Amino acid sequence: MKYLKDIDFKNKRVLLRADYNVPLENGKVNDDWRIRISLPTIKYILKQSRSKIVILSHLGRPGGKVDLQFSLRPVSEKLGELLGRKIVFIEDMLSDQGEELVRSLGEGEVAMGENVRFYPEEEKGDENFAIKLCHHFGVYVNDAFSVSHRAHATLAQIPRFKPGCGGFQMEKEIGELSKALNPPKRPSMAIIGGAKIETKLPLIENLADTYDVVLVGGRVAVEAQEKKIAFKNNVVLPEDYIDGTLDIGPKTTEKYKMAISAASFLVWNGPMGKFEEEKYRNGTAEIYSAIISSDAYKIAGGGESVEYINAQNGADNFDFISSGGGAMLEFLSGKKLPGIVALENSL
Repeated sequence: MKYLKDIDFKNKRVLLRADYNVPLENGKVNDDWRIRISLPTIKYILKQSRSKIVILSHLGRPGGKVDLQFSLRPVSEKLGELLGRKIVFIEDMLSDQGEELVRSLGEGEVAMGENVRFYPEEEKGDENFAIKLCHHFGVYVNDAFSVSHRAHATLAQIPRFKPGCGGFQMEKEIGELSKALNPPKRPSMAIIGGAKIETKLPLIENLADTYDVVLVGGRVAVEAQEKKIAFKNNVVLPEDYIDGTLDIGPKTTEKYKMAISAASFLVWNGPMGKFEEEKYRNGTAEIYSAIISSDAYKIAGGGESVEYINAQNGADNFDFISSGGGAMLEFLSGKKLPGIVALENSL
């Protein structure tokens, strides 16, 4: 796969797929982390002589129709603040006005298209839609690892028609999660929680083949025990719970903390209980505290884990935080991600 430094962006109009699926509150961006991690890629491209960028992203699940509660306009305003420059907002990339705005971009200018999921063709992976979006561009950059497990048009189709590469965040994600597939340090430990057994089961089984220990918590552990799923001996399930099954209990918490203290390489994905309610947050809080106290190389990911880490202002305690939820799970389960495969096969 090619990355930014393999491509000449001089005098190019660049189409950048980012993931700006950020929380909004009262029409303002509530958490700009996903925007900030894209800035190094944007700044690198803009340093190239006479380059200009149009950014595409999705926000939420508008169901293939225009729904202004999912508009990217507030995101474009936040990006403008972070970059210290005006962002041209394009309400409809496929309209005559939208095409004219793309064609008329000047050197060093940045534009953002409206939510690509306002078009039903995006989630259908429509080839003609992809061609219409990209035909004015010389280069395509995918810096949206977190949605690259989707075979959507802006991820899996555009690289078929334009020279494509991964951005800096994409490069980091693949590099760090490739380490996590084959831990370079021992003892290695994965800590897997969350709610959905159907998404976490392939991950647990795959990691059990390469990790020394896999600790399981959250609803995932409860369902695994209820369904009497047979795991390898190195997969550890809770011994006790709080209030039925809403958090791991004190015996399990202490056992997991002791195990974490011995690890040299750690991957964490998913809370240990219903952490959004304070009385069921202790298991997650204790495990988080043990992780950040550890001398291990630490990788975290998954929406709820990242949400908890950011609430603690704890990002600096980790060697890497993945932007991917489902994408991280599928990558660490050993699956091929459509967006990455498309870049590998790009022109």
